Amino acid sequence: MSETGPSPDGQRPAAQIIRDELARRRLSRAQLAAMAKVSLSSLEKLLSGQRTPTEQILIRLEQALDIKLRHDSAMPGQIAPEWLGSYSRAAVQWMEGAYLTLRPLSSGGGSIYAYVTEVQWDAAQCCLAFRERERLDGDYAQSGAVSVPHQTGHVYLVTNRHGQYRMAILSRPLIRGEMFGILATLQTGRGSQLLPVAAPLALVPLAGGEKLGRIAEDMAEHDAYARILKRAVEEDFARLLTQAQPVHP
Repeated sequence: MSETGPSPDGQRPAAQIIRDELARRRLSRAQLAAMAKVSLSSLEKLLSGQRTPTEQILIRLEQALDIKLRHDSAMPGQIAPEWLGSYSRAAVQWMEGAYLTLRPLSSGGGSIYAYVTEVQWDAAQCCLAFRERERLDGDYAQSGAVSVPHQTGHVYLVTNRHGQYRMAILSRPLIRGEMFGILATLQTGRGSQLLPVAAPLALVPLAGGEKLGRIAEDMAEHDAYARILKRAVEEDFARLLTQAQPVHP
């Protein structure tokens, strides 16, 4: 049976390239399937030539192995700049949408801040872009570019206003589309002083009808939101270091 799937050089089929990479890196097929978030059966059929791989499967395998398996046939304006990860629109289209965004309220007290983050392709900038909406403090709503580099396996939401940066570092979306990580920004301190702060962050696909704004501990939504937000740290998507770590020479 002939092998299926395109190859970047028009010579070796994708299945052969993947088999060579598995051998070179001493990876099992099960390990690769987990890395690429594809089913093992789909990978087995691809490698045996029983099925022509879909574009989405090839994209995920490319990202997992950091190699090229497809012809570079993307139209102009469909590839993000190198400083954002050189991703194609097809590779990240499944991330587009609106997300319920949860983080601790800066004033403390156990309250949670809930608002909406929208992620969409920006044709003018040739990349994914994000913007926040329905924030209590609308004047501080953030917007910027989305970086999706292959090497780290993370998603970065980056705001750059006149050289002042604010960044969220998130996991790639899980099976239900959730992303967890950490937010690094500035918080108002004494007087007009601004202090660097970090906080856990969760983005969950918006279903509609979610309660937004300040979610106090005595509100009905608080427990559910708190469980979601705690996953960022409890499931090791991010770590918050609370004391100085020893420095070893």
